[in-house]
Amino acid sequence: MSAGLRTRGAPDAGAAPTRAAPPTGAATRFGGRAPGVAIVVPSLHGGGAERVTVRLAGALRRLGWRTTLVTLEGPGTDHYPVPEGVVRVALHRAGASGGTAGALRANLGRVRALRATLREADADVAIGMMATCSVLVALATLGTGIAAVGAERIHPPRLPLGRAWETARRLAYPRLDAVVALTERSAEWLRRHARARRVVVIPNAVQWPLPELAPAVEPARWLGPADRLVLAIGRLDAQKGFDVLLRAFARMRDARPGWRLAILGDGPQRAALEGLGATLGLGEALVMPGRVGNVGAWLARADVYALSSRFEGFPNTLVEAMSAGLACVATDCETGPREIVTDGVDGLLVPVDDEAALLRALDALAGDAALRARLGARAGDARARFDEARIDASWAALADALVRDGGRR
Repeated sequence: MSAGLRTRGAPDAGAAPTRAAPPTGAATRFGGRAPGVAIVVPSLHGGGAERVTVRLAGALRRLGWRTTLVTLEGPGTDHYPVPEGVVRVALHRAGASGGTAGALRANLGRVRALRATLREADADVAIGMMATCSVLVALATLGTGIAAVGAERIHPPRLPLGRAWETARRLAYPRLDAVVALTERSAEWLRRHARARRVVVIPNAVQWPLPELAPAVEPARWLGPADRLVLAIGRLDAQKGFDVLLRAFARMRDARPGWRLAILGDGPQRAALEGLGATLGLGEALVMPGRVGNVGAWLARADVYALSSRFEGFPNTLVEAMSAGLACVATDCETGPREIVTDGVDGLLVPVDDEAALLRALDALAGDAALRARLGARAGDARARFDEARIDASWAALADALVRDGGRR
């Protein structure tokens, strides 16, 4: 449950949010007044960035911040619940705009609505999650004294925004008080190409135990008790490299027929991947149950985790699989896996788009239970390295420092 919902631009706009009792932790640090933080995100769809955003909102609330979660879309597309005590504001200003003039009008409207919302929320800090919301936060906070933070959720050059938004990022990011990157490599790109003045590296936290969300899909519905399982999780699109994984797995399974591959998630390449699986003759060896809310149950059932991405920001699912004690193989892509996995110690790294290398790694893990156990035992250390309390403290320390600095006047 959330503390309340306010909408802008919707037929039911105007209902005031229910305000929860102010927390005490941050109030103590700031002389009795709990500081306010607003986190801005396009939507609460079922993606990794959205899940991180919701988790961060709840964490800052528990650490004593008056927390407002602002979405450009309305609540009708929500997949993740808003944490207790967090005020939700839906601007109802998502969607594409026709032509340059239409896009300019739409974004000016977003900036005005966001500026009004930040003032109503009495925010001291505003955080834009992902590039477009970071740009909007930079513009909406100009002259307000509200500290502005951008947060990139992907390695920027691997997901170009288009000419207009790339230009907007180069103009807006120098005006941000801080930009949060997931890895050092992304931080360096932001300093060099987006002219960000203050870049802080804060990786994503692992939420353990994993939350149980809908829909719950039990592995036993798809797998027999004797089946060995390679598990992969992610949106079904080209970024995740599932086509390479399918081909490598099909070749591995020729020699190891007791193994099956499950890919959890949905996306635009579902039909193409199902067709490729059929062409490769995988049949029932390939399991694609769609979006799954009880990921923890699948991690507990798996024997090996495979990340085949062509690029990442910070692969949350890899950290979660390692936290579950799974032996993992991951592509050494931009960016994330190298910051998470030490090759040969707590997992295996292979080159991107290298079907033969991925096949060798999968086959080595499938054929050697002792290797799986050794890597899995060390992989569990990721739970401490990316512990929620440590990551949340980093975000709170950044926000604290910006409030003390007074934001931009």
